[in-house]
Amino acid sequence: MVRKILFTVVLLLISIGSLSAQEKSLERANTKYDEFSFSPAIDIYKKVLDKGFVSADLLKNLGNSYYFNADYKNASEIYKRLVTEFEPDVTPDYYFRYAQTLRSLGEYEAADELMKKFSEITSAGDYRANNFTADRDYRKEIKENSGRYTIGSFEFNTVYSEFAPAYYKEGLLFSSDRDTGNLARYRHTWNSKDFLDIYKVNADSLSMGRVVKMNKNINSRLHESTVAATRDGSVIYFTRNNFKEGKSTKDEDGVIRLKIFRAIIQDSIVAYLEELPFNSDSYSVAHPALSPDEKTLYFASDMPGTLGESDIFKVTINDDRTFSTPENLGSTINTEARETFPFVTSEDVLYFSSEGHPGLGGLDVFATKIRDNDYTGAVKNVGEPINGQLDDFTFIFNEEDRTGYFASNRATGLGNDDIYSFVENIPLQLECRQEISGIVRDKISNQVLVGATVKVINEDNIEILQTLTDANGYYEIVIDCDQGNFVRAMTDGYIPSEEYMGESDGEPKVIDFYLERDNVSGGFGDDLAKLLQLSTIYFDLNKYNIRPDAEIEIQKVIAAMEKYPSLKIKVNSHTDSRGKDAYNLWLSQKRAESTVGYMISKGISEDRLEGEGFGETKLVNNCGNYSNCTSKEHDLNRRSEFIIRE
Repeated sequence: MVRKILFTVVLLLISIGSLSAQEKSLERANTKYDEFSFSPAIDIYKKVLDKGFVSADLLKNLGNSYYFNADYKNASEIYKRLVTEFEPDVTPDYYFRYAQTLRSLGEYEAADELMKKFSEITSAGDYRANNFTADRDYRKEIKENSGRYTIGSFEFNTVYSEFAPAYYKEGLLFSSDRDTGNLARYRHTWNSKDFLDIYKVNADSLSMGRVVKMNKNINSRLHESTVAATRDGSVIYFTRNNFKEGKSTKDEDGVIRLKIFRAIIQDSIVAYLEELPFNSDSYSVAHPALSPDEKTLYFASDMPGTLGESDIFKVTINDDRTFSTPENLGSTINTEARETFPFVTSEDVLYFSSEGHPGLGGLDVFATKIRDNDYTGAVKNVGEPINGQLDDFTFIFNEEDRTGYFASNRATGLGNDDIYSFVENIPLQLECRQEISGIVRDKISNQVLVGATVKVINEDNIEILQTLTDANGYYEIVIDCDQGNFVRAMTDGYIPSEEYMGESDGEPKVIDFYLERDNVSGGFGDDLAKLLQLSTIYFDLNKYNIRPDAEIEIQKVIAAMEKYPSLKIKVNSHTDSRGKDAYNLWLSQKRAESTVGYMISKGISEDRLEGEGFGETKLVNNCGNYSNCTSKEHDLNRRSEFIIRE
């Protein structure tokens, strides 16, 4: 009995000791995780999990450690356990990340099911959810954008990581964690890889295979990566860990943040080095890119005002080398997830990587056209083969020769990340294009108007384009359907007519224009009602007061007389043949007088108006007395004419 008690106590002590060991292991793992030291965190979490200890937090942290190291297969397996075993503890972002891992494995239908769940439980304003539930087939769009590039190699890849190519003079700069040449190599615990440095490939060394490490004033013992350089190479912006006086600096959570530095180069020497003023010890600023005129700096950050995990921002570079306040590029580009690695081409096309916009898995490369400092244009996935199931990023492009470079961690690479060259064979259609066609006619005669001008004018009243109608009065134009436009038809002697076209899905549309004559008083004896295409002015049976529907038509005549002060009108009123002849003559006269009286009451001078009733004396058909005409046939005779007189 004593032995049994002692044995039980020993087991209890062993159990308590084991539990204490696991708690200490988890504490160490969580510390590493909070420091973004994912590699050792993974090892510890796996050991704890293999021993049968599991919790929602452990699975979240282990899944995220895999996810942020782009190990999507293992991340997918852990996230699957999380949503299966701890569903009440799963927040929306984990469904999104789980869906992303499945996309990276090519399991798109399963990913779509998870995105449905994500859309159901997330907030109504989440861009990722709205994009998924929108009435668009993103897989079809990506497929339509695919097949436009030919992928080539980059001879300077190694078994280490190479990424972030950047144009520099006639050559390239890129980032790598290849051998630093030091006896004691620095390794980063995020992924157990060496710290990154910036390397240079000169123009003449592209064929000679000569890679040069950048100046030690730029490369430190921590990370340096993602470079943007001016065309003459005199200024270089680059990303570095928060590094001061030879030591790394951590924020209050123990995280070493990223900052952008600016180096002034003179005679191949760093003459001046400074960190940018909008850097911070409490958030990251990274991955610089310059606008074509080198007056705007783009970058990625998680600074206050960020919509997601990281957003793309911009600042103006002033003439005195100071900077404006950072400006978020907005919710068309930035989502609740990661947007990063911007690059702007000579034609103002912004390329960037994102996991928030619908893609093939991991980070995909997207493009959007910048128009007049506006960032609300359509965002397009550039498609395969640039994008694949894993991470694709740091895309750069020369629009003159249609060549460029990008990096990817796809399985076919030599190292963890590799740089690839490419040639663009077919340009990406970034702007929504909509075909508009139609015929321009005379509103009265229906005659086609040859040589009429059709213009497209945007919402800022700026003319975008114009064309002329052909011998058949036909025109055809293409407009940008990502924005509102006015399509206007005009020709001499006619009043211009236009139609507003808002944003649309780009389906072709037919717009026929019917132009009114500019001077309706040109012909004495003409019926103004026909020129203005008035509807029939009706009176109630046996009455002559102005009805509301007739009032609208008479107002058109009043408007014409106000526009043309010399215009004089005689109102001729007619009846059908039903009823006695004398009564119809009296009734028509009262209707003519009522119409004239109404127009006078609205401000038209009496000396410009005249009215006469003709009863049934001027029928327009054979529906006289004793005819068998239908009611509609009789209606044709119940009319009012507004005859232009001298």
